[in-house]
Amino acid sequence: MTAEFKRYAVYVVPEGAFYETGAAWLGWDSATGREAPHPDVSDLPAPVETLTETPRKYGFHGTIKPPFRLAEGTDRGGLEAALERLTQALAPAEVSGLGVRPHNGFVACVPERPTDALAEMAARVVKGLDGFRAPPDEAELARRRKSGLSAGQETNLQAWGYPHVLDEFRFHLTLSGKLPPPQAKTLAGILAEHFAPVLPRPFRVASLGFLGEAQNGRFHLIHRYPLSG
Repeated sequence: MTAEFKRYAVYVVPEGAFYETGAAWLGWDSATGREAPHPDVSDLPAPVETLTETPRKYGFHGTIKPPFRLAEGTDRGGLEAALERLTQALAPAEVSGLGVRPHNGFVACVPERPTDALAEMAARVVKGLDGFRAPPDEAELARRRKSGLSAGQETNLQAWGYPHVLDEFRFHLTLSGKLPPPQAKTLAGILAEHFAPVLPRPFRVASLGFLGEAQNGRFHLIHRYPLSG
């Protein structure tokens, strides 16, 4: 991928059969930079293209540092060097397993138990790379506030450019856009069965992915940084 990227992000990008299943479900493979054929899943509450339209451009991922534009006076090379230093100091994190269930109005793969290690890792990355983040513009702030934010989320938005970080962080790998509760419940049951053969147990995060958003809005995996701390 040689084109300039609009924004950058740090994600957990799984590997192996779990990743391939998630990428196919969403229809976009950020690791190869190609569209992926959707699987044939029966009894969905809506067409798969509709269910996955919102998360498709990001690829199958768990957010660590949300997408951001580069701050004035910074560049991609400096950002990558800073991320490499961070990952050399971060240890791998592990959760006992993942399940598929409704999460904040959409469907996602989420940890079965609390994830202090992942939350601490995410906090260190959010803070450690923040000097490279340009502040959100008014349009982005308005879009974030549209869904309604708690006081803590508003504080995070102003301080870190995103509401769901630090104390508000909940690790998840998104599988759908926003859905009415009955549809979310139905879809979660169907996808729990679809993902059951590939859900890792335990789920070990041993690297972080550095991704860029191309001009067409699709995210591409630029590099994986092993966690070697």
